[in-house]
Amino acid sequence: MNPNEIIDKYYPQDSALRSVLLIHSYAVVHKAMKIIDAHPELSLDRNFVREAALLHDIGIFQTDAPAIHCLGSHPYICHGYLGADLLRSEGFPRHALVCERHTGAGLSLLEIIEQQLPIPHRDMLPISLEEQLICFADKFFSKTRLDEEKSVEKARKSIAKYGEEGLIRFNRWCSLFL
Repeated sequence: MNPNEIIDKYYPQDSALRSVLLIHSYAVVHKAMKIIDAHPELSLDRNFVREAALLHDIGIFQTDAPAIHCLGSHPYICHGYLGADLLRSEGFPRHALVCERHTGAGLSLLEIIEQQLPIPHRDMLPISLEEQLICFADKFFSKTRLDEEKSVEKARKSIAKYGEEGLIRFNRWCSLFL
């Protein structure tokens, strides 16, 4: 699979949104690759992580987030499942799971219901180590401050808005990946 072909299909060349997507996604790829290199004992699928990290935010163009040039109609929190639907339609169900499961530190059905999130009612928790790694690496980068990697403490603070369960998952990943 060539993730760039999918990006090219949905993000016009020289668009501000494409630039945001690519800068952010390559930062996540770079962080994930550093972790893979530091932890060969985890036997992670390097090629899959690279591809899926590049595509984890493919659904953002369908959301309404003008500050990062997204002019769609859905709330931003929907970008994960929207991207997953898109990748499933393209024939990449494994990559789609990364899209669907990376929001926050993953979201349980209970968290979705309790927070009344406008997303499908099902568990959206990263399961495979590759899914967990991409979700973890993503927490260190925003799309509004593209030139900055967050500290662990800043990443924790960002995750806190999704509740205690997400913080527990993130802290577990810190012990696994750092």
